[in-house]
Amino acid sequence: MEENKDIKLQQITGYDEAYYMPVFGKRVPLVVDHGKGVYLYGTDGKKYMDMIGGIAVNTLGHDNGRLVRAISSQARKVIHCCNYYYNEPQTMLAKKLVEMSFADKVFFANSGAEANEGAIKLARGYWSKKGTPKPKIITAKMSFHGRTLATIAATGQEKFRAPFAPVMPGFEYVPFNDFEAIKNATDAQTGAIMLELIQGESGVHPADFDYIQSVRKFCTQNKILLIIDEVQTGVGRTGTFFAYEQFGIQPDILTLAKGLAGGVPIGAVLANQSAATGFGPGDHGSTFGGNPLACAAALAVLEEIESKNLLSNVQNVSAYLQKKLQSVSKKTKKIAEVRGKGFLLGIELESGSASDVKMKLFEKGFLVSSIGSNVIRIAPPLILTRFQAIKFISALQDVLEGKE
Repeated sequence: MEENKDIKLQQITGYDEAYYMPVFGKRVPLVVDHGKGVYLYGTDGKKYMDMIGGIAVNTLGHDNGRLVRAISSQARKVIHCCNYYYNEPQTMLAKKLVEMSFADKVFFANSGAEANEGAIKLARGYWSKKGTPKPKIITAKMSFHGRTLATIAATGQEKFRAPFAPVMPGFEYVPFNDFEAIKNATDAQTGAIMLELIQGESGVHPADFDYIQSVRKFCTQNKILLIIDEVQTGVGRTGTFFAYEQFGIQPDILTLAKGLAGGVPIGAVLANQSAATGFGPGDHGSTFGGNPLACAAALAVLEEIESKNLLSNVQNVSAYLQKKLQSVSKKTKKIAEVRGKGFLLGIELESGSASDVKMKLFEKGFLVSSIGSNVIRIAPPLILTRFQAIKFISALQDVLEGKE
């Protein structure tokens, strides 16, 4: 039996090497078979606690009854219809998101990159339709907004842009959490400022409250659109449905994706009434964006978050998790800092390789991601319990202390 499991792993990894473009580097040696709750099960027969949640995607964990029923029911009706026609799940999801947020209008795409691309287009379209084009968008260094040619141009990390030059012009990068830098970079061509509230892909770095407050006030005073990228922080990940709620502001444009449909691909651009005028008929579109299946899944996710009070769970379990991580830090002297909000946390190591820690946790049955050389990122499903959190903490402490 053990030999058959090894053959399956070797077969799949061999096929992957032969047929799939090598964009993911060396993957963790796990062939996922199925999931339940916060756990994934491999073809190796082992159970793994999914503390990365598909990189902040599996909001409800795996095999959630409400989500599975919604997908199955919609698939029996119609999976896709084109946007020549109305579809009820699309309309009801747009209505729901508007009711939950600052926004007046919504557009659906298929991913976070597409949502951010839509936000960039919307901002430029807004100024163009006013007859005063302002193409410049200020973003933060070490930001990450996607992998399309427009969104790598918006991303403040040269390593993502360099291989694909020339990239789309019109972006200027300033240090994160530096309000003076934003003021100094602003000129008559500046139409928007685009920021994450937690920079997830650079090591989980939260924005300062006063910084975001100042940026919002500055944008209002200077008639600049504020775009907030909540692709990773939205849908309850930080303990409120939108992270911007914790900063006491409202953006003009906001993007969502990752956790919105619990694993079914979807992205969303939300905008207030004024910013939404940047698009008119024919200005934007998406063949698959807002399809009935994805929107039905997203509605189920929102219903489950509300009915199971998952925001409260994130707040309570995250506070417990962070407290225990601080205890591990004091005991082991191996953790330099714990950063983030809710269930988006970065654990910066004092020394050693984050990749090595990730693999040792994998061997113990826990899935996390590593960022750079020394940060472990966790983004578990919103259903994670205290009991499950302490299991992870115990395994992490054993790994840091060198216990097998």
